[in-house]
This record gives sequence, structure tokens and C-alpha cells, in this order.
Amino acid sequence: MAMEQGGQDALLLRLNDFLAQQMGLHFPAGRRIDLLRGLKAAAREFGMPDAEACMQWLLSTPLDRQRIETLACHLTVGETYFFRDPKTLDALQMHILPALIQSRRQHGQTLRIWSAGCSTGEEAYSLAILVQRMIPDFKQWRITILGTDINPRALAKAESGSYGEWSFRNAPDWLKNSYFRATDNGRYEIIASVREMVTFAYLNLTENTYPSLANNTHAVDIIFCRNVLMYFEPALATQVLHRHSLSLADGGWLVTSPTEASQAMPETLEIVNFPGAILYRKNASGRVRQPASPEQIVFSPAAVTQRTMPQPAAIVVNKAPPKPPGYQQALALYRQGHYHEAAAQAETLLGNRQDRLQVLHLLARIHANQGELSKARQWCRQAIDADRLDPVGHYLLAVVLLEQGLADDGKQELKRTLYLDPDFALAHFALGNLCRQQGSSKDARKHFDNALLSLAAQPTEELLPEAEGLTAGRLAEIIQTLRKQEESA
Repeated sequence: MAMEQGGQDALLLRLNDFLAQQMGLHFPAGRRIDLLRGLKAAAREFGMPDAEACMQWLLSTPLDRQRIETLACHLTVGETYFFRDPKTLDALQMHILPALIQSRRQHGQTLRIWSAGCSTGEEAYSLAILVQRMIPDFKQWRITILGTDINPRALAKAESGSYGEWSFRNAPDWLKNSYFRATDNGRYEIIASVREMVTFAYLNLTENTYPSLANNTHAVDIIFCRNVLMYFEPALATQVLHRHSLSLADGGWLVTSPTEASQAMPETLEIVNFPGAILYRKNASGRVRQPASPEQIVFSPAAVTQRTMPQPAAIVVNKAPPKPPGYQQALALYRQGHYHEAAAQAETLLGNRQDRLQVLHLLARIHANQGELSKARQWCRQAIDADRLDPVGHYLLAVVLLEQGLADDGKQELKRTLYLDPDFALAHFALGNLCRQQGSSKDARKHFDNALLSLAAQPTEELLPEAEGLTAGRLAEIIQTLRKQEESA
């Protein structure tokens, strides 16, 4: 017998709170009908007789990833299309990208863009096409365009790169002819040069797993996060915005939809008014936000080209000795973004031979996080000279070398890291990713398998040492996703 209406409403309210806590999804009173409609569809997929039975079952145990993914397919709306919001793209094309491109031509030719909540991929591919049109020699650049979502079916469609007419509504006339090929089934398939620029991956924005080197969400130049925060309860939306701020490189940009922009923005993100669009730029000084116009923003190459290293938590340090209080002070300052104070504090500890190695590691991270990669390399070299059998110094040097575009040198340092510590999971992962980017699928699979073997020895919910909330299980899932992509390719 069906539950009384009052009981169903109470159950729906409980589930609404549960989903807000577990997935960040929040359905205010006016959208409860959408929640119930989605639950009815999810109930069928879960094999439940009706929505009420499904709600009771979901509330009885914590959500695992499979349930989260199924719910995401039915409770989130992936309504998007190519070259959506032309005013924002105009701001990108006329103001933001020209400054980045000009400065990066002189400093490493790198660019990193993240579409957070990418749905079926139209936004990420639109950004890749825009970059191609603005950088004729884009193949000589190191360009990372990442699309993440919680909905696995949307990600599968994005990976396929195949779209129907509805995805091209309001798109410019040249788009289909120049960047797609018509297929026999009446759809349009994106050309290989654009597809190869974009990587898609599962990421739950409510989890504390970014910024991180492991999922490529660190040192981002531009983050698009539009029509995503509207699903989150206010407190969680604030947390997500804070993590986005940490994920941005100094001088980086955050793009949200106008209805999602609020006073919850971190103070480090200053408002910049463009014609028909409002964007947020990361201001490393942390001064109070003030509205600005594009003409008031000074695009300093030093600020724009800073490449932020992953936070200390993104680097696994195995079997590190206990850190003395002075080190903990310097580390705390670094994690808070007070780099100059952290460096000054760390340098006062160099005379202490007992903790000298850890201090050298920290100094390397501090300077790399400020974009001072040459200084970071010097500190890495000092750490290696202090103890040539320490894997962390070699791993840090590998990360810096890869940031500088020195892939072969970085690969050698990763191999040295693994020679010294064969269970260094992130080193295996970094090598697998590098081989994947270089087109060596066989070697990528081998390194990913080794990383998974190392992670299998740890409980899935155990936080990896200093990994910014990344668990052994989550890194394993990231690697398994990449392996599936390799197999399908």
C-alpha cells in the first residue's frame, strides 16, 4: 500500500537533506517535484517498486559511488550547447586569452582550462575550438583542457564527441563545417585535433579532492563552473567556490553564471566587469574584493604566468620522519598561502641538520607555488644532494621539470623516485599520465597497474599522506577511469 501523502512528504524532506549532505544536491520547495520525478526514474533503474521504497533504501545506508552516479543521471539536468553565453566567450576572446597567450609565448607556452560540471562536453569542446582559433601553433603548446562531471552517462557522451542538431542551436554558422564531420546517422562528430585537446573525468565537486596533481585540478588558468552551484545548498556552494579559488593560478579566472554569483565568493576573487559579463579574477594579495573594469586590470606577465604547484597535500611523502615545531609553523604558513613568511621561517631552520631535508622539500614547494620554478629546482637539487636516497626530492624535481615542459628529464626523475621507493603511488600515476600524453599506451597501462597494486595495499578510505583529502580509493578510481579511456581509444 502506498504511503500517506504526509509520510511521503516527510520522507522526501529527509532524503533532500541526505542528498545535500552526500552529493551537495539541494532541492528547495519549488523544485521538490523535480526531485520526486527523478527518484521515480532512479527507482526503476535500482529495481525498486516505487519512489517511496527507493527513498527508504537510499536512506538506510551511506551512498557509494555507483548509487551517486545513478542518482546524478536522474537528478541533474545536463542542458547545454556549443558556444553558449556569447558575451562571456567574447570577454575570453577579446580580453582574457590575448593577455594569457601573449605572456605565455614568452614563458613556457602553457595553458590550463577546467570545465567543472561539463555535462555532455559541449562547453569543454567550445573552449578547445576557441583556443585553436586563437593559437595557430597550438600543437607546440602544452594545453590542458579538463572536463569533469558527476554524471557518468554525460561523460560517456562527451567522450564520444558525437552530437545532434540540438547541440548546435545558436552556434555560429562556421562551427559544424570547420570542426565537425557529418556521419551517416545524421549526427556530427568532432574532429580529432579538438577531441585530443580535451580530457574528461569523473569528479564530485562536494568532495575534498581538489586542487590536486592527481586529477589535474591545480594551477588552472580559467575555470568554468556554470549552472552547477545552483544545485548546491549555500554552505556547500561556498566551500566549492573556496576550492575553486585554491585551484586557480594567481591571476586565474573563474566563470560562473550570473544567477550563481553571490557574496559567498572568496575575498581572493575580485570582480571584473566586461560588456555583458561579470567574471572573477584571483588576486593573490587577498585584498578585499572591489569591482573593476577590464581597463583597470593590469595583465602583468609575472602574475599571469605563475604556475602553482600542487599544495603540499598533493604530494605523497612516504615514511617521513616526525616534523619539529618550527617546520609545522612554516608548513602552516605555506598552506595558508603566506609564501614569503613561510620561506623566511623555513630558511631559519636550515641549520638544523635533523630536519634539513624536510625544510628543503618545503622551500622547493614554496617557490614552485609562486611560479619561481628555477629557484624550486635549486632547492630540489639541494635536497637530493643532502640525501640521494630520498625519493621525495626526486619526485619534487620531476614535478617541477614537467611544469617546465622538460618531459624527458621529468620522466627520468620519476624513474629514480620509483627505484628508491617502488610503492610511491603518485609517481607511478604521474609516469602513466606522461606516457599516455606521449601516445605510449602500453607503458601507460603498466604504470597505472603498478599504481593500483600499490594503492591496493591501503584501505580504500585511507587518506593518502599529505594528499589534500585524496583517498587511496579515489586515486584508484581516477586511474581506472583513465585505463578505460585508453582501452576505448
